[in-house]
Amino acid sequence: MGLANLVPGISGGTMLVAAGVYRRFIDAVSDVSRLRFRLDTLMVLGSVVFGAVVAIGAGSGLISLALEHARWVAFSVFIGLTLGGAPILWAMLRPLNARSGLALLLGFAAMGALVFFQTSNTATGPVDAGAFRLSLAGAAAASAMILPGVSGAYLLLLLGVYETVINAIKETVKAAAALDLEGMTAQLGVVIPIGIGVLIGVVGVSNFLRIVLHRYEQATLAFLLGLLLAAPLGLYPFVRGVPPEIGQTVQGELVTEENLAAFEAKDWNTERFSPGAGQLAGAFGLVIVGIGLTLGIARLGGPEERDQQPATTDD
Repeated sequence: MGLANLVPGISGGTMLVAAGVYRRFIDAVSDVSRLRFRLDTLMVLGSVVFGAVVAIGAGSGLISLALEHARWVAFSVFIGLTLGGAPILWAMLRPLNARSGLALLLGFAAMGALVFFQTSNTATGPVDAGAFRLSLAGAAAASAMILPGVSGAYLLLLLGVYETVINAIKETVKAAAALDLEGMTAQLGVVIPIGIGVLIGVVGVSNFLRIVLHRYEQATLAFLLGLLLAAPLGLYPFVRGVPPEIGQTVQGELVTEENLAAFEAKDWNTERFSPGAGQLAGAFGLVIVGIGLTLGIARLGGPEERDQQPATTDD
């Protein structure tokens, strides 16, 4: 779940479904948020959260490097990881009825609108996000990270704060390893607002999901599947960073001769480029690899979440 939530495109919730512990996790978060503490609940929650935190801390640096130096490679894998979740949700959803079909179309349209909003934005690089925007982004991402089919990191990407958050995590881990208190403190302006938003989002959505998954399961899963199928629209892989030039604006700051060298690759604006035949073939192969990885994790998971489903009320 932790590694999935670092990647824009793959859902942490999908990984929990694949591992066979999704409903147990949702019920555990809901119970704790209502101050219902039981040993089995705390064991489930503690195990998942501990593993996620370790994975996020260990993987943030690698993801950051991939985005800077091999963006089309990373995004091709992200697309595959996303699409690999579709068969998992479909297996939980089928057979599709009229109401579920409408929910699927609504989910696809909602994600498509979100992608259109982001791609029509004039800002092409990371934004200089304030505390309020970071908190909202954290709440949205946390809500998504526990929904199978919706990627929290993907929403951060669409909201323009993904690379800001990834780099803050990377720098915090680096400073902690070096016992650099000043370096850790410098990242609190990003880490604290995101953390507050994540807490609010997880608590709110877990309690909402506990209700809808047991009462309107088919329609809910169909809506999530629609979101997932539309998500690759915003993950076009052939994008590269553009070194800034004097007179341009990067992250809201005017580039001058004095500060030109201060802009790192992670701060650059981006543009699309025309891929060569080798890149197109490589991207296709990496998409297949990503699909295989998600489906492989699903095969390793137990049948608990996919075969033992509660009765629904939306037929």
